[in-house]
Amino acid sequence: MGTSGWIFLAVVAALAVWAVSIYNGLVTLRQRFKNSYAQIDVQLKRRYDLIPNLIEAAKGYLAHERQTLEAVVAARGAAVSAAQRAAAAPGDPAAMQGLAQAEGVLGGAMGRLLAVFEAYPDLKANQNIMQVQEELTSTENKIAFARQAYNDSVMDYNTKRESFPDAIFAGMFAFKEAMLLEATESAEERKVPKVSFK
Repeated sequence: MGTSGWIFLAVVAALAVWAVSIYNGLVTLRQRFKNSYAQIDVQLKRRYDLIPNLIEAAKGYLAHERQTLEAVVAARGAAVSAAQRAAAAPGDPAAMQGLAQAEGVLGGAMGRLLAVFEAYPDLKANQNIMQVQEELTSTENKIAFARQAYNDSVMDYNTKRESFPDAIFAGMFAFKEAMLLEATESAEERKVPKVSFK
């Protein structure tokens, strides 16, 4: 084999290494955003487990607020289902949109429940309610941090996926666009209820 043959083989080998590097980079970023979503999922499950504790502790005080309690239970159920769909397909646009909407409804229902708590001094002073509320607040903070990490990972993945020449390989190997997990609730629902247990 002549010099031109060796040069051709070297160029082909370099292109193959380059292509493998691009492919592996896309795989790495996809796995990173899936792992980031798994961190959100852990915190969401924790929150979903805490909500029934809050409802149970408040039931005795809020017998005539049944509609508010039922709204929280229904919103929790819808959010759990949406979270399961999202966990099965992190980054999938429909799953992320469904989760964001379900979380918005749950956030609104929880906000209304916490606003009701304000009207009941005995309820606000209940140690069980205070403990669950504190755990929920801590969990909400963890969800916010995990959501930020997930969205950062998705942005890195989508940027690489759409950049040239990576976009060619992304299309060839079906690296689909991942969707951010954004809040969809209204400005009113985004307001954090101020709850004081003093």
